[in-house]
Amino acid sequence: MSGVKNELSRVIGENARLTEAALANMAPRLRMAALYAVAASENRLVAGTGNRSEGYMGYFTKWGDGAFDFNPIADLTVTEIYEFLRFIKAPDFILNKAPSAGLFDGQTDETEMGVTYRSIDDFLLTGIATDHDKAIIERFHKSGEHKRRKPMVYEGKP
Repeated sequence: MSGVKNELSRVIGENARLTEAALANMAPRLRMAALYAVAASENRLVAGTGNRSEGYMGYFTKWGDGAFDFNPIADLTVTEIYEFLRFIKAPDFILNKAPSAGLFDGQTDETEMGVTYRSIDDFLLTGIATDHDKAIIERFHKSGEHKRRKPMVYEGKP
């Protein structure tokens, strides 16, 4: 995918200055384009992998990992997902891997957000968080609001 991303970046870069965020979000959008191409070719649906914690924070790429036909884990927090993974005896390499959107090498969700999923999940489930964590959670929730809304459409008069 990196070759496709590099070429797309080059072509777009001839006409626009791409920000770091725009470049980072190209990979999830290209992955989703590939998944939808395969799904369309095989008459399948695309499953979402976003969860309640990411959804609340707006920590997903619009039209990237935020695009799907159905999402079986959308109402589970990250903590609940890990509990389930332990219950089904998922391999250690999955349980011990730091959550990452794969936006760039070495990227982890918690480092990028500045708050742990445990803190986010505690806040979602109990409303309790430190002042520091609550400020981060509220900032992310507010700035990601546009991602949780349906796209605006023109609805002209009949």
